[in-house]
This record gives sequence, C-alpha cells and structure tokens, in this order.
Amino acid sequence: MNTLQIKDNSLYWSWNGYYLSIFPWGKDSLRIISGIQPDSSEIPGWALLEQPDITVRFERDDTSLTLINGNISASVDQQGRIAFYNQKKECLLEELWRQRDNGEHFWDEGHQSKNKVSALKISGREMKPLAGNAMEINVRFEANPNEKMCGMGQYQQPFINLKGCAIELAQRNSQASVPFMVSSLGYGFLWNNPAVGEVIFANNETRWHAQAASHIDYWITAGDTPAQIIRNYANATGKPPLMPEFALGLWQSKLRYRTQHELLSVAREYRDRGIPLAVIVADFFHWPVQGDWKFDSREWPDPAAMTAELKDMGTELMVSVWPTVDVKSENYPAMNEQGLLVNTRKGLNINFDFLGNSRFIDPTNPETRQFVWDVCKRNYFDNGVNLFWLDEAEPEYGVYDFDNYRYHIGNTLETGNIYPLHYTEAFYDGLREAGQSNPVSLVRCAWAGSQRYGALVWSGDIHSSFESMRNQLCAGLSMGMAGIPWWTTDIGGFHGGDVSDPAFHELLIRWFQWAVFSPVLRMHGHRDPITEPEIPYRDGIAQCNTGAGNELWSFGESTFAILSRYATLRERLRPYLRKLMQQAHETGEPLMRPLFYHYPEDEQAWQITDQYLFGEDVLVAPVVNAGERQRRVWLPGNTVWVDVVSGDRHEGGRFISVAAPLETLPLLVRDGAEVLRLIRPF
Repeated sequence: MNTLQIKDNSLYWSWNGYYLSIFPWGKDSLRIISGIQPDSSEIPGWALLEQPDITVRFERDDTSLTLINGNISASVDQQGRIAFYNQKKECLLEELWRQRDNGEHFWDEGHQSKNKVSALKISGREMKPLAGNAMEINVRFEANPNEKMCGMGQYQQPFINLKGCAIELAQRNSQASVPFMVSSLGYGFLWNNPAVGEVIFANNETRWHAQAASHIDYWITAGDTPAQIIRNYANATGKPPLMPEFALGLWQSKLRYRTQHELLSVAREYRDRGIPLAVIVADFFHWPVQGDWKFDSREWPDPAAMTAELKDMGTELMVSVWPTVDVKSENYPAMNEQGLLVNTRKGLNINFDFLGNSRFIDPTNPETRQFVWDVCKRNYFDNGVNLFWLDEAEPEYGVYDFDNYRYHIGNTLETGNIYPLHYTEAFYDGLREAGQSNPVSLVRCAWAGSQRYGALVWSGDIHSSFESMRNQLCAGLSMGMAGIPWWTTDIGGFHGGDVSDPAFHELLIRWFQWAVFSPVLRMHGHRDPITEPEIPYRDGIAQCNTGAGNELWSFGESTFAILSRYATLRERLRPYLRKLMQQAHETGEPLMRPLFYHYPEDEQAWQITDQYLFGEDVLVAPVVNAGERQRRVWLPGNTVWVDVVSGDRHEGGRFISVAAPLETLPLLVRDGAEVLRLIRPF
C-alpha cells in the first residue's frame, strides 16, 4: 500500500520501504529527500542553510498531490513519480521512469507525464545498497534536447552550455565540482550531495550519479531569468562577504619568492615605479617542513617587520598554507594522535609525496579546523598576516583513488567533494573570531556554499597557452553561474612561459587585458628559466626550485608599457568594481556573466563562449588566438553599445568586427552607463 500525504508542511510518499519527502526551502524553491526506511539518521544540511518557515499550498486530485511554493510546484503521483512546474504550469523537469505494471511497480496510464509503459525496468530514483548504510544512487530526468545548462563549477573545457557533456563530480587540481546548474527552461538545480560521482546532460536523459550516499538529496528553484535563479540559490546557500577595498587592485605572485629580502625588494620596486600593489604573496616552502605553518627564520627573519613595511606601502601580505603535514613536521605527532589527518583505508598511510611523505589535514573535523587555525594565527596572523592562500584544497591526492581515503564525517566516496568548503571555513571562522569582518581566502577548489566562507577560487595549475586561456574564460563564467562570484586565474598560465619569449609576451598581454575585467587581477606563474636550489636537501628536507621573474617589468619594456597601462585602468575602475562587489555581497550575483545572463531571450547570446559581461554595463571580448588583430563581436539584445576605443555607437542584435591591435582589448559599454567615463579615454 502506498502513502501520499501532507506531513508537517511537506509532501510525503512511501511504498514498500521507500520514502520521498518534498519540503519548501526558500523562495520559489524545494528540497527533495528520498531514501529507504527505516531511516532514523539526521540528514545534514550540506550546502543548504536553514530557511524561515514558508506557507505553501497543496492541491490534490484523483492521481496526484501537488505542493506549491510561490513560482514552483512539485506534483507526485500515486507511484511516487515527481514532476516540477513553474507558475505558468509549464513542466520544468520530471523524473524519467520506464516501467510496466507487472507487480514490480504501479502504473497509471492516465498520468500526464511523458513516461511510457516499458519493459526496460528503469526507475527515476534508483538506490542500490552497499556495505554499511551507503547506497549507489542514480536519479534520472527526462531530457529536453533544446535545453541549455550552465554552471556546475570549473572544468578545463571550452564550453559554457553543458548540454551533451558528461561531468565528473569530483575535485581535482584545476577542477572544482560545484554541483549547481542553471537551465534555459527557467530553473536551477543543486545536487546537494558531496559524494564522488557524475552527471550526464544527454539528449535522451539527464542522470545524476553518486557512487556512495545515504540519501537522495537535491534542491530546485524556479525563476524567470538567470539572475532570479542565482539570487534564490544565494539565499539558500549563502552569499560572500564584502570584498575588502584593498583587494580590488593588483595582486603580485610567482613561484616563488625565496626570502624576505627578495619579496620586499619586489614590493619596493612597485612603489618606486609608482604602480599601486594591493597584495604580494609568499608562496609555498617558506616553511621549514610541510605542516609547520610558519616562516623559516633563516630566510624570513622578521615577519612582523616585513608585514609592517608592506602595510606602510599600501600592500597586504598573503601567505600560502598547504593542508599537507609531513611526517617530519613538528605538528605531525599531535595531529596523528588526535585523529586530525586523513587516513587511508588500505596500504601505507601516506596521501601525498611532493617533496616529502605527507598526509592531508581533515577539515571535516572541527577539532582539525581549530588546531590548524591556532597554529596559523600564532605564526602568521599575530605577525601581521591577514590573508591566506589555501592551496591543495581539493585535496590533490597522489593517486585519486577516492575509495581509499577516510574523513571524520565518512568515506571520501560519500563526502569527498565537501573538503574545500570546510578547509575555507577553518580560516573564515578563525579570521572572524580574530576581528576581521570580511575575510577573503584564495583557495584552489570549492564546493556549493564555499562562497559564504569568503572563498576566492582560482583555476589551479593550468598551462601557459592560448587554448588554456580560452578554457579559463569558460571556467570563470561557469563558476559564476554555479554561485561562486569570486574567481581568478594565473595570468599567463601557471606551467611554462619563458620570460624572454615574444610568443609568451603576446599571451601574457592578452591574458592580463581580460583579467583586468575579472573579480581579482592576479599575477602568478612558474616562469622559465627555472632555477634549481643550490642545496637540494637541508636538514634532510627536500628544497623547492623557483621560477624566473613574474613582475610586470620582467618581460621587456614594450610588454611592461602595455601591462602597466592596464594596471592603471584597473585602478580607475575601482568605483565600478566596488559596486559589483557590493552586488555580489547582497545578491550572490557574479561579476563575470555570460551574455545570456542579462539577455536570456537572445538565442545567439546562449551560443557565445568567448565574450562576457562584466556586470551589466561592460561587454568584454578578449582576444583568444595568437596573432589575431581583429575580432568578431556579438552585441546582445536591443541595447546600444559604445566602442571604448573609437567611441562609435552600435545597435545590438548583430555581429560587428572590432580592431584588436596587441595593445587593445575590445571593449564596449552600454550606452549611458556611468562606467564609460572611468574607461575613456583609453
């Protein structure tokens, strides 16, 4: 006997030990949880924040029960099949079932869904028990071949529309799985499950898969525009703090400044050249041993004096923190004894072997978060360091055998994708407790909800090439549409790039130009030629190499002239940047936006992957091919766009050709927008 009823302001269905609950969860939004009875476990919120009570309506007919929350409704029939509708009664999404009434499953031929009587025995919700309480999960939805999907985080590919893509739900270096997508049909969907798995956006079905989980858990919202959907999502999962004013300028980094003297010399030269420097970074291996989380006093004799001098120059110091703890670290014995490190289930209990045998901290354990922050506060924050670079945040296992690692909150197969969220949370909570109102941490990975902990995500160890630059455009736009407004990238790519190579100079210029119109302008990379350490080992610890210079003047005078000009433009843009950061803080909306964000009715806007809107007013058309000096630009909507260089006005809804000499980034501004006066003349 199946049960379909109203239960505590939710819709509840059960049959043969299976259950389904649908709750209102924010404005125009629903949370769906399904599993196997009996189920007495407490269901974590994961990415979702608690929401105020919402009054909903229910409608019942002979075959189904419907829950209505504002502009979204969910109908469940007697057999437990779900379909979601907007306020116009248009179907947004419905489960895919291919069953027949042979005693294995009920069937009602009068049901209005697209599901067909079939001998395939395919279920819309599939839960296969594994050892313990975990299950392998598949959730299937009917596909619309004309639907377009975007978001899902950061993947190294040249796509914004993910229709036709298979997406791994797993964290890797340069890949950030943030399982929230926005549909062109007018809904947003969060897979509220940190398990390792995949999603397939095929033409014949959409399938979400978790290799191991205790429940099905997802969230869906309806909105007439992508902006409405993003706002609903931000209300449900959290909004970023307000980006500090200083962070709007130029950030300087390289792999790596080896000494206090070297880092200060670079900052002083920026000052002497009259180029404002917001942040300078002390990258990894400034420590004696991985996991010590402190400066090696032989190269960094007086951190407090260093940060004080930098502050006098208007520059903040950011320090790299790795979550790796070498077995030789002074913190290893205590952390190992207290269970604060990631354990392997089989084999040697080592997770990573880069310049030492190490294990990762386990930030899913609150005691780990407190331990790490206490050490970093004592050794860094108390010496004037307010900014932290949380590297290796996936974490980057030596081998991505996710089933071989165990966290405080469970097996990595079930919980692994949430690691970067808790890693960032440790420093957010610590900095807040220490008195900072708006913490920001540079972090190499993220999950849904990371934005609420001040996560500034960058795109990882990417290659120095135009192809890689092209992919980063899509990565940044996809992160924004996945609810992560703060995003940046290694200008010029991380791996490679000879400082004396004219071809690299061209790439660097083109990359820097569009990075000016990104949330954070940040120089970083491991430049050739690389210098190996004079002493490969010291105190039995392997020493790290370093790359060539990566400052604006490191690539010759002609390149410096262009880069410094665009650095000046970034400073002039501060009022506009401040406005966009305020908007991100209040609404969760990204700074970098695909063209369809503000022009969803423009079909061509959904096809463009090498242009974007910076806020609502600035149309950025980066040059993404070597040697290109002219480029084709789509002008969306009925808007009039003004060419920043020529001053020409162009009607929207068409392609134009724009000159793009090396020193020029094609830019257009919405006619009448205040930001035009900040950019022109340029």
